Amino acid sequence: MGRYIIRRLLQSLLTLGIVLFLLHYLTALSVQVRGNPALLFFGGDRTPDPGMLAQVERLYGLDNKCYERVGDPCLAPFVDRLQNFARGDFGTTLNGNRDVGQLLGIYIPNTLRLFVFATITLVVVSMVLGTWAARHRGKFIDHTVRGTTILADSVPVFLILLSYVYIVAVPLTRWARDIWGTESFMGQVFRPNYNADYPWTTIIIPGIIVGTVGLATMTRLIRAAQLENLGSDFVRTAKAKGLKPMRITIVHVIRNSMIPIVTGIGFLFAFMLSGAVLTEGVMGIPGMGRMIFQAVQRQEGNLVIVGLTVSAFVVVFVSLIVDLLYAALDPRIRYE
Repeated sequence: MGRYIIRRLLQSLLTLGIVLFLLHYLTALSVQVRGNPALLFFGGDRTPDPGMLAQVERLYGLDNKCYERVGDPCLAPFVDRLQNFARGDFGTTLNGNRDVGQLLGIYIPNTLRLFVFATITLVVVSMVLGTWAARHRGKFIDHTVRGTTILADSVPVFLILLSYVYIVAVPLTRWARDIWGTESFMGQVFRPNYNADYPWTTIIIPGIIVGTVGLATMTRLIRAAQLENLGSDFVRTAKAKGLKPMRITIVHVIRNSMIPIVTGIGFLFAFMLSGAVLTEGVMGIPGMGRMIFQAVQRQEGNLVIVGLTVSAFVVVFVSLIVDLLYAALDPRIRYE
């Protein structure tokens, strides 16, 4: 087990290294093709003094001649970037000269809150629906669950968000505030935008919406995994012993179906990142997705690299946890 963990950690580091290099190369190529982003520091069509421009280029690491040669991978700036990341130095933004590390301290907690509710929604709803469909295989309930989840999954996330913000949220918020008051939990939970004074409350509904991403896939996966176990020998033995159906479902069927379910959760976790970008943008949540989107618009190359690096680290970390959970869920699995 120890050797396996070390191998997986090394593989994860290699994956992150490749991702970092690709991000750096694409950013360098963008600078080489589109022009020097240091000009954005001076704003508008203003022509900066050459000396001031050179100083800004040195400040943001854009003074290397490789940025003038199209296709050059700029290895020296890449090594400097890795060294800065290792020291915890993520640089500053071009617009506003703000410390990127401080921005991460603001944005990461909001995205983590969003994914807490999204993951809970995805796991709980898909587990209930998948188990329900498996226990009523081929019946009306089974067809209804599968059809409903596929219909929900086929609706784009941005359409659900816009429908909620402009159609549902306003009357619900007005109704809740008339009954419970503006500062109450119910008065804040339905509001159509994020409120920094209520970071957990106002992020519940956006998290639930993000949790619907991949709901149909997860429900079908749970249904298929449980159907495979429902016909197994240990389930028939449990029924012969007279155990209650609920106990058989929870203790025997669900527990032995967790490996493909955990794999699906790890896969869909990365898929939900795309939904987070839209959700944070529409709902005004200052999170990582919104930060990356705005950084792309402002041509903040360093901010884009840092944001995508954090996202890649999360995806690799979740994949590592999923692999390690296999042995805990099924004692028959051994890595050595």
